[in-house]
Amino acid sequence: MAGNTTEESPDGAANGSGRGMTVLRNGIGVLRTFSVDEPELGVTEIAARVGLHKSTVSRILATLEQDGLVERDPSSRRFRLGLGVIAMAGPLLADLDVRRAAYPVLQELSHRTGETAALLVWNGAEAVCVEQVASRHEVKHSTPLGTRYRTAASSSVQVFLSELPPERVRALLESGAVAHPGYGDAALDAYLARLAETAERGYAVNYGETSLEEVGVAAPVFDHRGETVASVLVSAPRFRVSAEHLPLVADTVREAADQVTARLGGRRPAPTA
Repeated sequence: MAGNTTEESPDGAANGSGRGMTVLRNGIGVLRTFSVDEPELGVTEIAARVGLHKSTVSRILATLEQDGLVERDPSSRRFRLGLGVIAMAGPLLADLDVRRAAYPVLQELSHRTGETAALLVWNGAEAVCVEQVASRHEVKHSTPLGTRYRTAASSSVQVFLSELPPERVRALLESGAVAHPGYGDAALDAYLARLAETAERGYAVNYGETSLEEVGVAAPVFDHRGETVASVLVSAPRFRVSAEHLPLVADTVREAADQVTARLGGRRPAPTA
């Protein structure tokens, strides 16, 4: 009989998804009750503010406490945000720090070169623009915030890949996570050698490889551990950057990246033997 079926229906799945979203929203609501003015709250206070029963709030807090997102004061039994929140926000805070440190340097870099200067971070398979100062010229190449680069020839991608172990780079290329049109085994070996040169000289160049009309020069920014956390990029129309002028642009970009590194309290890693 149709009325006695126990098979899960699409509506049942949707209801389950809806309940999951409700739980998630309730958890977020509990976290948002804490503020600078009221860093510690009791279960009753939280329940009143989010409009939930105390038992429901207690269960939510227990789950959040297990993940370190809230902590309970042993004496007062009141709750406050836990260090797990900071851990979750760590990557974002790092990006904000490097953006803040980089912006005045990018302004000066754009002024000195007359071209667009940008800051990019790595998301595991792409270089993502998080800051930009556009060229003053009417004809220019821009790098809007959120622009993603995942082509092997991109100068910013080269910078990040040059800091990875060769086997990791090969895996990214062979899987297609980083695009490499026409790369066979010999070309992959040559590309790895190119990355080694990039790491040694401290900058990467894309001279019309991804676009015949564009030149990109990028250099790494390092943190206090000597690890690459960002890259500084100058992008320009190719007709304004001759092959003879390219080394001067590259030196200027690397100098700017070193300034950002210094502003972050970072250091360039010692050369490997």
